[in-house]
Amino acid sequence: METLLIHPKNEKQLEAIKAFMKEQNINFESKKDELPSHLLQSINRGLSQANNGDTISFEEFKSKHFKS
Repeated sequence: METLLIHPKNEKQLEAIKAFMKEQNINFESKKDELPSHLLQSINRGLSQANNGDTISFEEFKSKHFKS
């Protein structure tokens, strides 16, 4: 047997797929997309820095992180 991964584009498609699967008595699991915790921590740290005004210009970023 095969396993299918379905990627609905919106909530309406998701609900239609779930309704079809239930109607056909097809077993399925629902799993929310989640980002890894280390990525969420990095995002939160960046948002906190931005909210505190701890930012640099794009030019400063380029000169700091890219060698010409």
